[in-house]
Amino acid sequence: MHPDMAFDVGQALPADADELARDLDLGVILEAMDDGDAEVHNTSRVALLTAPSNDVDTVRFRQAMLRDALRAPETVRRLYALAGEADARRRKEWLGVFSRSPAGRLSEAAALMDMYLGMLARLRSVVCGAPGELASDAWRGLAAAVRDELDDGFFEAARHTLMELRRGRGALMSAGLGEANAAEGYVLRRGPTRRPGWLAWMLRRGPGTFHVAPLDDGGSRVLADTRSAATAPAAELLAHAAEGVRTIFAGLRTEMAFYVGCLNLRDRLSARGVPVSVPTVHPSGSSELRFSGLVDPSLALRSSDPIVGNDMGLDGKSLIVITGANQGGKTVFLRSLGLAQVMAQAGAFVAAQAYEGEACRGLHTHFSREEDGALTSGKLDEELARLSAIVDALEQHATVLLNESFAATNEREGSEVARQVVEGLVQRGVRVAFVTHLMAFAVQASRRGGRDVAFLRAGLRPDGTRSFRMVEGEPEGTGHAEDLYRDILAAVIER
Repeated sequence: MHPDMAFDVGQALPADADELARDLDLGVILEAMDDGDAEVHNTSRVALLTAPSNDVDTVRFRQAMLRDALRAPETVRRLYALAGEADARRRKEWLGVFSRSPAGRLSEAAALMDMYLGMLARLRSVVCGAPGELASDAWRGLAAAVRDELDDGFFEAARHTLMELRRGRGALMSAGLGEANAAEGYVLRRGPTRRPGWLAWMLRRGPGTFHVAPLDDGGSRVLADTRSAATAPAAELLAHAAEGVRTIFAGLRTEMAFYVGCLNLRDRLSARGVPVSVPTVHPSGSSELRFSGLVDPSLALRSSDPIVGNDMGLDGKSLIVITGANQGGKTVFLRSLGLAQVMAQAGAFVAAQAYEGEACRGLHTHFSREEDGALTSGKLDEELARLSAIVDALEQHATVLLNESFAATNEREGSEVARQVVEGLVQRGVRVAFVTHLMAFAVQASRRGGRDVAFLRAGLRPDGTRSFRMVEGEPEGTGHAEDLYRDILAAVIER
């Protein structure tokens, strides 16, 4: 997920993350990505909501891995499932703290590590058996680590060490003499590789073997304390090693979860006939924005109707004013722009035949809300409070999507507020896309003109029906509301 660090699924989200998710209908996207898996849902949610903070290098790093995932989806799914199985087995068999005694901790840590060795061997099998055309830096880094660190010598040495630590015939240790000849510096030693034969046992040198009498509780305690002193460091080291392997599998599961989510979403969109493509993302400040066949993937997932795509070239446009017919697809188009930006900077594909855009420095949405049911504030108050929070968080080269903002007051005042807000944002180097019925604002913006301003309208067919395509055109001064009135209330009108 990152070229130089692990992906932190617990990182802080932007202050307006919930607003962004609500306005862009991200819940529908996440439901398609997770396919009922909470890990995929949580990872994908954080990846999407933090996407506008990613730079171009991070985006391209993820895109290369995404292309590998699209080439070898089963490999990615197997890695994700394997990491999940490792965690599930640990939770089932070793949940909670280890035994209190060092000998018990050593035994349990050895058993846990033995399980992990089997999982690491399966990890090597999956990675080494992957298709040879996988070439992303992320994949090559993983494959190189597996080949270099999980070779046959590692498994042979690790299994031999575990076998010695789990011997059932006692422990071999050494110690030095400290103050008052008290034993200190206990060290657990490697034992013989096999039991001595009877002749070697008869000819052994040394003081021989001492036995603790069955009723000698003090001697038993001394013997147990001696063994604990020698095994405690080994138990701590082995438990630490097992925790390190657990972290590796947990990180692998998190990293793979995002790409599994992308694969799930791709499958769902493809089943609906929605095109997907890996976008081209340019550095912040380039003002690039052009696309073909761009659709709103959340609408495509919710609706069974055919979805209309849009083609547009908006390079160099810092203000995009969208007007036209009611129910003509303006909000859907605005949402498609926002979702494309989020998914592109997350390193995912976009729902379009082709897409190019700049990496913005933050994406913010300001969509019209329902009236405050508690009547603690007016609608315009609420809109301006949300706008203030957005302005406080703005950076240069950010993007702000406004949808029917400032319509809670009269046309003249709403247009004046919109003019001042939009001019302030654009002067600050922020790209603004504004869906509005404030005709005074739209006409004034049209008269001001400029190469950095684009005017789009919701298209109409010759018979007056909605085409749901955006076309370039100056504001018309009407939302064609009478058409809807006649269509929806035809029976009432007839009566």
